[in-house]
Formats: sequence, structure tokens, C-alpha cells
Amino acid sequence: MATTSGVSAEDEAYDYKEAFPALPESGKNNATPVSGKWSDKFSLKTSKCTQVFTVPLEERRFKDDFGESSFGDEGKQAEICKEIMQKTGVTIEMSLAKDQTLTVVVTGKEEQIKKARREVMTKLQTQASNSLRIPREHHRFILGTKGKKLQDLELVTATKITIPRPEENHDVIKIFGTKEGIEKAMHEIQVISDIQSKLAYERLPVAKVYHPFVCGPNNSTIKQLMEETGAKINVPPLSVLSDEIVVSGEKEGVMKCKATIMATYEEKKRKCQTVSVEVRKSQHKYVIGPRGNSLQEILASTGVSVEVPPLDDPSETITLRGEQDKLGPALTMVYSKANSVVFADVKAKDWLHKYIIGKKGGTIKDITANFPKVHIEFTEGEDKILVEGPPEEVDMAVKALEAFVKDLQSRMDFAEIEIDQRFHKHIIGKGGSNITKIKNETGVAIRIPSDSENSNTIRIEGEPKGVQKAKKELLEMASRMENEKTRDIIIEQRFHRMLIGARGEGIRATRDKFNQVQITFPDQGRKSDIVTLRGPKNDVDKCYQHLQKLTQDLVASNYQAQVHIFKDFHKNIIGKGGATIRKIREETDTRIDLPTEASDSDVIVITGKKQNVEAAKKKIEAIQKDLANIKEVFVDVPHKLHNSIIGAKGRLIRSIMDECGGVIIRFPTEGSTSDKVTIRGPAEDVDKAKKQLLELSNQIQTNSNVEEIRAKAEYHKFLIGRGGSKIRKVRESTGARIIFPSQDDADQELITIIGTKEGVATAKTEILALIKDLDNIVEGEVLVDPKHHKHFVARRGQVLREIGDEYGGVTVSFPRSGVKSERVVIKGAKDCVEGAKKRILEIVADLDAQVTVECVIPQQYHRTVMGGRGANVQEITQQYDVGIKFPDRPVANGGGPPRGSGDASENMVNGEEPASPTNPAKNDTIIITGKVDNCEKAKKALLDLVPITKEVNVPFDFHRYIIGQKGKDVRKLMDDYNVNISIPPQQQHSDIIKVTGPPANVQRAEDALAEKCKTLELEKEDRMLKSFELTVDVDPAYHPKLIGRRGEVINKMRADHDVKIQLPEKSDQSNITIIGYEKNCEEAKEEILRMVKEYEDMVTIEAKIDQRIHPRIIGQKGRGVRKIQDDFKVDLRFPRANDNPNIILITGAEDDIYDCKDHLLNIEEEFLQDVLDNEYIQSLQKAPSRNQDAEPTRGKPFKVINAPWDAAPDTSSTAEFPSFPGATGGTVAPNTNHAWGPRRF
Repeated sequence: MATTSGVSAEDEAYDYKEAFPALPESGKNNATPVSGKWSDKFSLKTSKCTQVFTVPLEERRFKDDFGESSFGDEGKQAEICKEIMQKTGVTIEMSLAKDQTLTVVVTGKEEQIKKARREVMTKLQTQASNSLRIPREHHRFILGTKGKKLQDLELVTATKITIPRPEENHDVIKIFGTKEGIEKAMHEIQVISDIQSKLAYERLPVAKVYHPFVCGPNNSTIKQLMEETGAKINVPPLSVLSDEIVVSGEKEGVMKCKATIMATYEEKKRKCQTVSVEVRKSQHKYVIGPRGNSLQEILASTGVSVEVPPLDDPSETITLRGEQDKLGPALTMVYSKANSVVFADVKAKDWLHKYIIGKKGGTIKDITANFPKVHIEFTEGEDKILVEGPPEEVDMAVKALEAFVKDLQSRMDFAEIEIDQRFHKHIIGKGGSNITKIKNETGVAIRIPSDSENSNTIRIEGEPKGVQKAKKELLEMASRMENEKTRDIIIEQRFHRMLIGARGEGIRATRDKFNQVQITFPDQGRKSDIVTLRGPKNDVDKCYQHLQKLTQDLVASNYQAQVHIFKDFHKNIIGKGGATIRKIREETDTRIDLPTEASDSDVIVITGKKQNVEAAKKKIEAIQKDLANIKEVFVDVPHKLHNSIIGAKGRLIRSIMDECGGVIIRFPTEGSTSDKVTIRGPAEDVDKAKKQLLELSNQIQTNSNVEEIRAKAEYHKFLIGRGGSKIRKVRESTGARIIFPSQDDADQELITIIGTKEGVATAKTEILALIKDLDNIVEGEVLVDPKHHKHFVARRGQVLREIGDEYGGVTVSFPRSGVKSERVVIKGAKDCVEGAKKRILEIVADLDAQVTVECVIPQQYHRTVMGGRGANVQEITQQYDVGIKFPDRPVANGGGPPRGSGDASENMVNGEEPASPTNPAKNDTIIITGKVDNCEKAKKALLDLVPITKEVNVPFDFHRYIIGQKGKDVRKLMDDYNVNISIPPQQQHSDIIKVTGPPANVQRAEDALAEKCKTLELEKEDRMLKSFELTVDVDPAYHPKLIGRRGEVINKMRADHDVKIQLPEKSDQSNITIIGYEKNCEEAKEEILRMVKEYEDMVTIEAKIDQRIHPRIIGQKGRGVRKIQDDFKVDLRFPRANDNPNIILITGAEDDIYDCKDHLLNIEEEFLQDVLDNEYIQSLQKAPSRNQDAEPTRGKPFKVINAPWDAAPDTSSTAEFPSFPGATGGTVAPNTNHAWGPRRF
């Protein structure tokens, strides 16, 4: 027989990894992938790609790494590649060509390849650096959102780009990397900066009263200006009292608009005079006219602006503003408009108005047939009729109305009766049958108040006999209904069919049982839950109880819930052969209804008992949760907008669903008044779709008209224009939204216009005109001297682009470079070609009339005058339409020593004599080219930019407040006023601050510093007053009382008195410090002493309470002890570690502490006996003690090696394995000093 005596303990031990194998990682499951349109979105795929790039010999960092001496070694390049592969998870292969060019092949995921390529280029290729100046205001566009744009640029170009921080006072961007990468990065950065440099924004100070002159009649002037310049001009409406006009767009257009508007403003300001006239307030609306048409007519006819006070202003003064010779005709027109209408009143009782109006207004039309210009107004609740119109027609209309009213009064009567409102609907009858019958029989009109009016009065109007007969019948009906009762019962509509039963058998049984009760169910189309019972009181109550019991039984067994499950997952809910859905139905005893495959609904309906339905719902939702991360949200969109949002054949809503990853957007069924729209799909896509849906809803709410037009697909880009310029003009002028078809749309020629009725019509007309022009292309030519060609094609053809944009997108073709020809060809619509010709000839005439002016500014100031990236010069050239050329920077004698070096030729620059007032140096002379007036203005603007330095006296103590935290405040001052502020070092203790910049900016910065000093002086005085300090001596025993629970007491004192209260850090110190205004400190001190006196007057006694009762007194989370303290106005202190465990200290007023002590003793007496009984029962439940001496028999030990613990646990130790509370009658606290095995930190 074999034995195991020779087997070692190591052989019988188990390895920890074998005995306790690791669980598989959650990401490596082998679940069968879900098929369908969602499967691709959520399946995990590894998309690898390969990228190859080369490093030329001259740019290789390790040129000898492939030499013979490195045979058998990995080499430095290989080590670097291994590190990069480990870091990024890609595969890198290298090879060397005959010309010593290093070829690197990187394989992996796209994002990883970008990172690896950057690492390889940085470490294997020699690095270069370069820098360029970009205006600081453009830096944020280079960075992008959260720096994302800069990161992408660094990855694409394999460079490191350093942008100065906000606190660094320079605009230099540094780029490190390979030569090719640096060039590419510099190009991309320059493109971003150039785009931002082209935009401008101006606020023009134009007084509100001159806005009509700037806008012109019906805004014609401002519209024409916007069309000519392409700029957007925002003039505040009449209701906004603002004296500024905002112009935005490309710089040249903005500057042109600014010049035109300010010229108009200055001219009118100089020439205009005012005349004020008094006109009755009621006639102001005729001066204004419908939609202000009369005011615009006066402005167009006379050039005079008429200012009418608002309707809520009691003033009757109308002001006319314009040129002296035009005020007279305008005044005549104002009086003519005001006196064109008169008013008159006709007395007529309110209840007669409807008879005067007649059916569909027939009677009043007959009366006023001969007075077409008369307007008659009836006001509810007033016994008069207002007649308005020309004087002669008003008089005749009043006579006709008075005669008709007199006739009505002679043959009409009325009566009012009081009938309880609860009977009104029964008097009306089903479908108005009862009241209609009475009306037909008596020939009267009966008005019954609606429920919202809360009135009992019924009014009868008509011939006297009919009124009396109807009154009698209504009172008899009310008398009969006094003895009846009506009661409503709420029954869910889905149970109505069940209660009625097949062929009405169910409700027939109920009606037979309560044959005196009328049971009325609501119509199915109303979707109401109210069932009405009417009849004798006792029978109605019994029927109500009977129906209520039936409803409760139905509710218990027909609880219903809806769960939205993505349609593609329904097959997973059903399972193979219906196994999954059948199992859920059997386990939960519910009915589960899924929509048909043809249905678009994704709602699964579960019916059954409530707890069973909830269980089934959780099971179904768990299946979906396992399959995908689906989110569902509800968006409130007014139901009247649903059809507009869906669009023709669902085109608009389908574009949103496609753009947002295929989310499902469900609208309520047609005819529903629900506003809830459901969006379901992945979380990110749902949020995106929700945002777009709300934006489209808001747009449609304000623009509710839709029009469609057709245009050839190849015309669309011309209709849209370069960068959307053409279609943007149409949108801005009409306010309409214009939607062109996407690539996926079947109909590529359909263009949709959404907006107001007028805006859509205007937009349609403009687009059709553009389409017609595109169909009518002509070619023209103009002769331009070749010396001027450069002006048109410079700056990437900016002048040509402006001509094209201004004249309908015409194409202007100049001869190629090197061809000496004057012929310039223009293609486009006929009118546009003629306009472009005229504009080109105007530009040529301006070029021929140009002169050259010299402006002398010392070379050292040129950079400041130019501004960052030449911004100042660009602004001046655009504003004054001139060319400005700065001289090149001088080089001393071919690169010799600079000026001041002591050389004999130090005063010679390029072999020329030094400058003098009569002979300025060439490097100080700036050349300005343009029209004479413009050149002089540009010269003055340049001289105004020459910086000056001014010393400002600011007390040294205020310097740190001027600088601010980390220089934030001084940087803001410099940015706001475009100056440089130099603050002396702290060790100098100087009060002088130097401000450098253009004179106007320096003056504004100086004023700002002076204002800041005034504020700081006031703050300094306030700090001195608020730094008063006093101390109060309080026994440390009362300090916790003054602090209060969680600092409530002391924080309240601090807030009430606006002071700082500091308690001593050591518990044996008694001084409390109070800091603040002197008066507040004294008040806080008085309150502290008052509180201390109250505490000193308190008495403390001891109450001996068994410690086992203490938890009962304290209660859960201290609620019990707090209630006792609040009820008896005392403070309870429980024993600490070294105190008598049974003693509780009670502090408070003498009567209160004894009442509290009695209460605590009562609690002890009530609960102590229960505690003793529980202890006795637990002692009986204890197991008998085991024989500690007997050696227990143990089986073969189970040994594990390489385990994370260093010793086996002692299972006999009650400290390591404590018993559960209640199992043996006691509890053993676990040993918290250490865990099994070595301690882990």
C-alpha cells in the first residue's frame, strides 16, 4: 500500500492562484453580439491603420546608429522606439534607404498613431524652433474650447506650440518641432489670425430723435446702406430709449456705414429745427396711422420727423423736427391727419347691442350701408355705442342708430331669474336639447352663465309674452330638480367598456338594480374619467357605492404601466420562440402587449396587479439595460407646432434624427392636444437632439409661414454666395429661415422658406429674382491701365471680391501676370455687369487722383504706432482709404557696430548724413498715398498714435491694490485703456507711477487711477474705523455655551452686530476678543455679558440614572435628549470615560432642573425592568461552556502558498471571529488594530 510519509509539506500545499483563480475581466465576455441597426454602434471594434513617414539624413538625430559598430546592439533609436511602443500601444518598424533616409512605419489606432508620430519626430529628428507675432485677442481662437483646437494642431503638425499666458505682456507664439511641421503650424495659425482681423464692431452715438433721418422712410436708407456695404446695422426700436446705433461686419463695410450715418447725423443736427403743437390725445393714433404709416408718409413727403408721445404718457404735445422751410407743409399734414376723424356716442342699453348688431352683423351692416367710412364700436358692459368717422357721415349714422334703438326699446323686454348654478346644465340638457326647445316655443333669447362666471342669474330677452312664458317654464324645471341629486364618480376611461360589458349587459344589470338613477358615461372622444349619476338622493348614493366597489375590483386586477423599449430590442424581449416574454408573463402573472412590427410605437403595455406589473417592468427594463445605454427624455413643444416641425414628408424632423445618430423622436398621435414629444436613444445623441428640437420650435413659433420654391441644384451655391453672404442678406432683410436640401434628400431642387407672411413673401421674391439673374448671364469689358492692375488683385483679390459681393456675384477677370493688356472681362447679370464697370472706373479715377504725403515719426515709435499685427495701421488705411508704407529698419554700415559704440561712423547710416529738422532721416519717414484730404487725416491719426509717458502720483500704500492679485487689476487697466503702466519696485517706496501710450489713452488711464485712489482712500478710512478692538473676560466654562451647537450662537452674534469674535485657542484662557466698529463691539460685549450672567444664575444638580438607560434618553441621533432639553429649558451632560457612569449633570433654572430630574427618573423606572428582563432571557439562551482542556480532533489541514497573508487566521479567537449580536447573548468587538497579512497603506 502506498504511503504519503515521503511527501513534503510543500508538495501537499496548493498555489494561491490555482486555489483562488482570478475572475474574468468584465470587458472580455463572449456575449453574442446584438444584430440590428444598433449593433454597430455599441459593438467593440479595433480599427487599425498604418502611417509611413521619413526622416532625411540631414535631420536625423542619431546618424551613426545603424553603423557597423552597433552590430548586435539595439542602438539608441531602437530603445526610444520601444519606449514609445510601450507608452502608446503601437507597432513601430524602421528601415534605412541607400541615401541614409530613415523610414518609419507606425501601425495602430488612429489616435495612438498621432501621439506616437509626434513622439518619434520629437526624439529621432533634430528639432528647430520659430516664433511669430499674433495679436493677443486672437489667441483664444487658436486655443479653441478647453485648448482642444491647439491640441489637435500639435498632433497634426507634430510640433509643440507655446502661447503666452494672460499675465505675460507679449504676443509672441513659439513653435518647436521639425522644419516641415513648424511651417505647417505657422501657416494654420496665420490663417486663423487673418480671419479674425477682417471683422469689426462699432457703436455710433446718435441721438434717438435723429434715428428716423438715419433710417429714412420705411427704413429705405438703412436697407440700401446694408445692401451696398454688406454690414449689419441695428437701430433700436421706438420702445427702446437708446442713443446709439450698432454696426457690425467686415471692417471696410462697417467704416463706410459709420461715415455715412455720422455724416447724416451731423448734417441733420446742424440744419434741423423743432415745432411743437397741441393735439388731442384721442387723435394721436390718426397722426401715427396704421403701423406708423402716416408718420412714414410725412417723413417721405416733407423730410420732417414727427415725434408723438407714447400712449401711456398724458402729454398731448406733438413735436415736428426738420429743416425750416419744410416744417410748414409737415404741420399742415399733421393737422389734416388729426382732424380727419370725429367721435359721437349713441345711448343704448348693453343688452340691446346684440340685436343692433344682428345675426353675423347683418343689422348693423344695413344701418351703416350708406356710410362706408364710419366705424361703429360696441363695448361690453357699457350702455353706449361709439361712432367714429368723417364728420358728415357720423351725424347721419348717429341719427339712424338712435331711430333703430328707439324702435327696439318699444317692442323688446327682458327678465332675470335666480336658479342654482348646479341645475344649469340640466336646464340646458344633453346637446342643448332642453333650452333649445324652450327658445323655439317662446321665440326668446336665453343667456345662461358659464361655470367660470359662478353666477345663478339666467337672463331672458325677447317679446314680452315670450319672456313671461319662458320664465315660468324655467322656474318649474328648477323646482322639480330641487328634489333630485347629481353625483360624479371618477372611473378611469379604460374601465368604462368593462363596466358597460358586451352589448351593454353589465351596465344594464346596474340600471335594473337602481332603476331610478340615470347613469351617464362620457363620449369616447372626450377622454374623460367622470361618470355622472342623477336621480333620487338615496338611490344615487347606493348606486355610487356599488360602482365604486366594482371599480376598486377592476383597479386591483387591471393596474397598467407603459415601458418604452427601443424597437430593435423588442425581439430580445420576446426571445426565441417567445420564450423570454412567456417566462416573464408566467413569473409575474401579468399581460404584456407589444406593438406590431408595422407600428412605429415602441411602447410595451403591462397589465395586472400593481406589484406584479412593477416586477415585470423591472425585468423588461433590465433586458434593455444589458443591451445598450438607452436614455429617454420628454420635451414640451406646443402641439400646434408639431406639423411645422415635422415638415413636408417628415423632412425637417428626419434631418434632426439623422444628424443626431438616429435617435427616435415620437410626436403625440394626430388630433391630440398633448405637448409632450419623446426622444429616445443614446444619452449624448438624445441631449443633442433635444437642443436642436427646442431651437427649431422657438424659431417656428415666431415664424409660422412656410413656402417652397424650386431651383436647379447647381444654382444653390450661387444663391448661397461665398461664405453664405447672399443668402445671409436675404435672411437679415426678411427675417426668414431658408433651408436648402441636404445631400441625402431625394428632391435636390426644393428650397424651403419659413418665417412671417411678409418675410416669406419678400424672401421668395428676392430668391426668384436671383434665380432669374442666374439664367441671364452677359459678358462685358472695361479698359484699365496695367499699372492699376496690382491694386485690384492685391490682398488675395480683396477689391475684386468686394465688387463681386456688391454687384450680384459678377466674375471679374484681369489679364494674367506678364501679359500687357488693358482689357478686363466682367461676367454676370446685365445690371450687375454695368454696375461693376462703373465701380471699376471710379476706383481707377481715384487711383489716378492719388498723391503722396510724408509723415515723420521717429523710428523707435514705429512698432507702437503700427500696433499688434499692424492693427492700428490697417484701421487707418480702411477708415481713410489710403496706403501707408513704413520704412525698413536701418542697418549700420553693413552690419557694423550700433550707434553709440564710439566708432567714428556712428552718426552714419547707410552712408548718409544724420537727420535734422530740415532733413529728416529716411528711416523716420512714413509714406502715405491717397486723396489729399484723406492723406492729411491719416497723417494726423498716425501722429496721434505716437506714445507719450506721463508720471502719476499714487501713494505707495495703494500700489498693491492697483496691481491686484497676481497683477490682475493693473493688467485690466492696461487692456481697458491700451496703455503701459509701470509701477516702481517695492524697495524704492516711490509714489510715482508711469503711464505710457497715445495721449488720449494716457489721459483716460490717469483719470481712472485718480478715481481708484479716491475709492481706496474711502476704504482705508472705513478699515480704520472697523479695526476697533476690545476684550471681555469670560470664564472658560461658559465658552461652549457662547459658541452654541455647531457655532449657531456665536455666528448669530457676529452677523447681528457685524463684528469678529475670537475665542482663545487654549481652554484655560478667559479673554474673548471683539473686533469691528466701536459701537457694534460695545453692543456685542453687552450681549455676551448678559448671556454669561444668565448662565451664572443657573443651578447644576446630579441625577443618578442607570447607565443602561442612557441610550434610551439620548435617542436616535440625539433626538431624545434634545427634546428633553428644549421641553425643560435645561442642559444635560452625560458622564465621560473617567466619570461615574450613572451620574447625569442637569443645569438650568432651579424649578426646571428638578422637573427634568423627575422626568429622567420616570424614564428609568419605565425602562429598567425591561432591560433586566432582556438580560435574564439572554443568559438562558447562552450555550454551555466547552471543555477547554479537551484536544479537538482536526482533519487534514488545507495549506496555500504564495498567498497575500503571512499567517493563517486563528479561528478559535473571538477577537478575530466575533459572534453575531444576539446569537450568544453578548457581543465581542472585532480587533481593529490590524487585518490579516501585512498592513497595506
